[in-house]
Amino acid sequence: MEYTRISDANIITAKYMDSILIKERLIDSVVADTKTEFFGETFDMPVFTPAFSHLGKYNGRDLTGLEEYSIAAKNKNILNFVGMMENDLFAKIAATGAKTVRIVKPYADNGKVRDQMQYAESIGAFGIGMDIDHIFGTTGLDIVIGEQMAVQTADMLASYIESSKLPFVVKGVLSAEDAVKCAEIGAKAIIVSHHHGRLPYAVPPMMVLPEIKEALEGKDVKIIVDCGIASGADVYKAIALGADAAAVGRSMLPALEKEGVEGVEKFLQSVSDELRFIMSCTGYATVSKIDGDCLCF
Repeated sequence: MEYTRISDANIITAKYMDSILIKERLIDSVVADTKTEFFGETFDMPVFTPAFSHLGKYNGRDLTGLEEYSIAAKNKNILNFVGMMENDLFAKIAATGAKTVRIVKPYADNGKVRDQMQYAESIGAFGIGMDIDHIFGTTGLDIVIGEQMAVQTADMLASYIESSKLPFVVKGVLSAEDAVKCAEIGAKAIIVSHHHGRLPYAVPPMMVLPEIKEALEGKDVKIIVDCGIASGADVYKAIALGADAAAVGRSMLPALEKEGVEGVEKFLQSVSDELRFIMSCTGYATVSKIDGDCLCF
């Protein structure tokens, strides 16, 4: 059979995630509790929304998809993330009441970066951050929806962190080296991600999680993972490999498009229910107890 090379990081990621199997430990186990602590708050599950951008109104409904999934996040008591948008739209997100982290693009216009971060803080954002995996494009620096991006140094990121009282999240970390730099400049969380396969042959986030976890040992940095998270089993594997939480992404979109807020709530609940089931079947009563002992590679 002829071998066909596959550079698509999403396919590589899915194959790796599905290759990880789970052992049972049923005797003396109990019904698990999926609550988790993050940035001093208790959330009902270690399942967060993705930092989506540019979602319009689905099926003629009044609210954008961004507002709809933010309302669902509030109703399900989970941490909410949003991505690239102008301040007027973020104001609508904030008005939903969801505890939301605003992830700002690495704009070449540094004034815009600072304005969006400061605005988010001024209207009650739960956290702020930057999407570093959109710095580069195939011809040089990236251009996103007509906006020029710029290189971000550790000093620049540190200056954003120092300018705000909010916890700062760096999205797009895919190596222990970047993870350590994030810790050194004072970031409170990282999102381990290849941004839906922007980098050909990118390592699956779950594959590099143990190395990142080890590199951050003893440092006050939370680890979130995304890319391909679609089920409670995916969330369980991510936490067992070193993450504190996982963010769903495109897996959420069909439910969002079809049923809006209610669809997202049902989807999130199904992920949480499967996570609880697997935790119960493997002897972990709480999220903080999950480790890699029940994983087989």
